[in-house]
Amino acid sequence: MGREAKDGTGAAESAGDGGNAGDGGNAGDGESTFTVLVAAGANLGIAVAKAVAGLVSGSSAMMSEAAHSLADTVTEVMLLTALRRSGKPADEDHPVGYAGERYVWAMLAAVATFVGGAVFSVYDGIHTLTHGEEPGDPLVSYVVLAVAFLLEGFSLRTGIRQVRSEARRRRSPFLTYLRRTPDTTVKAVVMEDSAALVGLLLAAGGLLGGQLTGSGVWDGVASVLIGALLVYVAWVLGRSNAELLVGRPLPKEMRDAVRAELLAVPQVEAVLDLTTLIQGPGEALVAAKVDFRDGVPAEEVERACEEAEGRLRARVPAVRRVYLDPTPGRGRRGRA
Repeated sequence: MGREAKDGTGAAESAGDGGNAGDGGNAGDGESTFTVLVAAGANLGIAVAKAVAGLVSGSSAMMSEAAHSLADTVTEVMLLTALRRSGKPADEDHPVGYAGERYVWAMLAAVATFVGGAVFSVYDGIHTLTHGEEPGDPLVSYVVLAVAFLLEGFSLRTGIRQVRSEARRRRSPFLTYLRRTPDTTVKAVVMEDSAALVGLLLAAGGLLGGQLTGSGVWDGVASVLIGALLVYVAWVLGRSNAELLVGRPLPKEMRDAVRAELLAVPQVEAVLDLTTLIQGPGEALVAAKVDFRDGVPAEEVERACEEAEGRLRARVPAVRRVYLDPTPGRGRRGRA
């Protein structure tokens, strides 16, 4: 006998570490969309400015930074697509909804960061180291880097404010929440903007080193380091999305809370098997094999399932669907 929890009007908690109830759902998606839009707008303008500065100065590090910002812009477009498509309601062909699409598009965004930014940066840096470059006027590049730093800083501030707000609601440390949050769109923005700021400093260092020594080696090394940084970001984001696509359970504290609420139902003898699955930010599924007490009639079992569903949704608002399977305990299977 399976009982599915119907979607309610209350906001669900993002299924991250800490397991404390809080706001999420549509409100969280609105915040995420704003954060991604800010990042996309900043990166598109920065990419064009860096490309112009790179052509004027002849700096491979600036061209690498232009590729970095362009890759980030493509990434943000994919993240916006993820937010839009994952919000569609469940239908007959997708009975558990479209929340998983968020991780598919976020995974593609991580690939775009790797291919569009990291590969180009490493190639351009190695080309500069092996063939040299003709340095031009670095003044334009310095101006662009300074403006880009301010814009990237503003975008990063927007992302950090959202993460801090959500982490505070769940009483979770900032870094722990950022590492484990199922809202990978905001995680991508924070990590990419952080990498962008570091990349700007590396590009400035390459320009300055080349200006002081007259050697293009500094610029080439800076470009390779920018590529290595993007490889790391792409790997972290790709791994996070892969875990959620394959299937990640609720944190242990929340699983313990689910089990405790099921056992608190008077008709329940034991929870024989418990499976939880994060389906998206603020969405989780619970399936359990439950041993009901001897002599409990079918009507009582149905009422007990309804009570268990209500208790779970009240204790862990992230739980959207509940499936309970009445199963005899091992001691009673032989007598059945």
